Amino acid sequence: MNLQRLKSILPTRFSFGATSAIITNLGLIVGFDSLTNPKSSIIRSMLVIAIADNISDTLGMHVYQESQKLGRKEVIASTFSNYAARLLASLVFIVMVAVLPMPIATVVAMAYGMGLLVLTSYFIARDSNVSPRKAVIEHIVVAVLVILVSDWLGKMLSRHL
Repeated sequence: MNLQRLKSILPTRFSFGATSAIITNLGLIVGFDSLTNPKSSIIRSMLVIAIADNISDTLGMHVYQESQKLGRKEVIASTFSNYAARLLASLVFIVMVAVLPMPIATVVAMAYGMGLLVLTSYFIARDSNVSPRKAVIEHIVVAVLVILVSDWLGKMLSRHL
């Protein structure tokens, strides 16, 4: 595999998993923040997502790449790097929630997650010859929508259940 091809594949392998983990974990943190014992609920949910949801998404990506008839080594490398990126991103959020008071953990997680999302979006767009500004705005808007819906849903559920 030539160096140019490798450069274009590497960001793709990590960006899918990391982006998914960032948005999912931010949604959980914000959505569960209104519970009476949010820390244990958030940490347990994030651990389940870090393992089970990660495996299902990684398998889905693996099958998709196989259907695209990519080389076996490329598919396997993408599968493992996607899983590792998601697991690492999730573990960082879990540590934040575990060690910081919830109001601070929420703010730190939002800043960290949005920062990672901006950096990932920027570098992927730049490598793909797409407007980085447009890509960053698009991805931040989606993340904010997920966070707002999660917050609303968490508040609705805490009031009605």
